[in-house]
Amino acid sequence: MNSFQEIFGPPSAGAANKVVDYMTDWVQGYIRHAPFAIMASADPNGNCDASPKGGKPGFIKVLDERHLLIPDVAGNRLFQSYDNMSQNPRIGLLFMIPGVDSTARVNGRVELLDKEAMAAKNIALEIFNPDEEAKVIQGLLLTVEESYGHCPRALKFSNLWDTETIGQNKATKLP
Repeated sequence: MNSFQEIFGPPSAGAANKVVDYMTDWVQGYIRHAPFAIMASADPNGNCDASPKGGKPGFIKVLDERHLLIPDVAGNRLFQSYDNMSQNPRIGLLFMIPGVDSTARVNGRVELLDKEAMAAKNIALEIFNPDEEAKVIQGLLLTVEESYGHCPRALKFSNLWDTETIGQNKATKLP
């Protein structure tokens, strides 16, 4: 079977060289300013889940160039991602900052931390508009296996941050 690179060609040198096994200063800075991330996980059979994570900018903590601390705020209690991670500890994170077209991507292996371990690390609830259910219930310690800044093409193609589109969406009853 041919690889996709054999079919479509190799990545540019810039694209190939940006993927590293640690978080560059740029990636760390981006994460410290990001109020939103999408976390992807898969069970051993390849069944996937993508879960939104949000909070005040920097709610996901950069510990050093190889480690992130990700708090889990009480939510819908379905725990699909955590069920996946208990069997397959690899996840991917896509960080986004509203109005910024570039993103940061981090992939790695996680260790689940219970509420007591999170409390010992002095992780406080860092979210906007908390309700009575909002609290840190557990967390993840991620060891980075690869990270990189991602080009802005997809966000530009989608016009995601266009204020006129945002206003129309707010005025329209969407499914």
